[in-house]
Amino acid sequence: MNNPVLSRLALARLADLEEVIVAWADKVMALSPYDQGLVPREEVEEGARIGFALILRRLAEGTTPPELVTHSERLGERRAGQGVPLASLLAAGRLDARALWQSLIDRAGPGDLPELLGGAHLVWEAVERHVTGLMAGYQRAVLEMGRQREDQRRAWFARLLDNDGRNPDVVRDAGRVLGLDIAGRFSVVVADPVVGAGLRAAATAVAAAGLRGHRHESPTGDVLVVQLPTRPSDPEKAVLGFLREVPCGVSPPVDGLAKVPHAVRLATAAARTVRPGAGGPLRLEDRWLDVFAAHSPELAAELAGRVLGPLAAVGEAERDRLLETVRTHLAGTGSIADTAAALYCHRNTVQHRFARFRELTGRDVRAPADGTVVALALSAAGLR
Repeated sequence: MNNPVLSRLALARLADLEEVIVAWADKVMALSPYDQGLVPREEVEEGARIGFALILRRLAEGTTPPELVTHSERLGERRAGQGVPLASLLAAGRLDARALWQSLIDRAGPGDLPELLGGAHLVWEAVERHVTGLMAGYQRAVLEMGRQREDQRRAWFARLLDNDGRNPDVVRDAGRVLGLDIAGRFSVVVADPVVGAGLRAAATAVAAAGLRGHRHESPTGDVLVVQLPTRPSDPEKAVLGFLREVPCGVSPPVDGLAKVPHAVRLATAAARTVRPGAGGPLRLEDRWLDVFAAHSPELAAELAGRVLGPLAAVGEAERDRLLETVRTHLAGTGSIADTAAALYCHRNTVQHRFARFRELTGRDVRAPADGTVVALALSAAGLR
């Protein structure tokens, strides 16, 4: 860049800048949220004093002072920390061009105008460089603040879990940081980290629906806490709708943030019953037998072997018929007639199979105690 007139006028304005700063600050302080006192006028003027001087130096010398980039980015970072919206910051920054251009015209003589007009684009470019720095610094600060907020949320949720919700002060502060009502009603979802993308998508959908929640990643399982809405008659159903394709465990609703650690354990127990290739959420209420079977794999294997092992004495076809009949009966109403109807066979056939099952295993599935043991054994063997 080599524009002698622009260089001379920039140097002259650099020596007499205060009037420009005051006029520019008047316009900036009328912008929202500057007009609400979010940033003191003195600070606004001081930032402009440095920025205008560096821009004028660029116009006078033809090269960008290294301090201009540093100043612009730091100013952007500071305004982000003060809560100034990016649009307002950029609007204030672009007022620089108008103010500086007018101040150069005011300094120009009649013979200077043609060459000054020829260098107008240099003024806009210099200001745009400043605005770009403001935006870069602002966005970097927003990202960093976001990371810090997320770290803080993660730390307070971990404290809530570690404390098991017993300390009211921890519950109160965790609720404040997480943005959750400590007296609210919550549902907790737990999924294996390998399906974390699905849970992230569900968390995004939950937030888009206006529900408050928190997603917490951990090596043992990703957790999604959702504060249930108060209006729907079945608020839990609304949450399950976001999890249609996510293999996960879901806790029963709990009242109060202090109960969330307990709900995490319940959802984790349900999540352990998710079988490979399964899709969709599993509610704890629907998985009690599987949860008990998964709680102690060694005992579960022992139970399955002792209860169902004797069936190995018969052929595969008979074993499959007996197991199908038993499963159908235990999953139904407990009525032999209903079981027969479901299997499209006569009730006497069902009774004969029950008798044969009892002969082999010693368990009568029509008796509540034996039926419970058999159902648990089937879950342990993965046959339910």
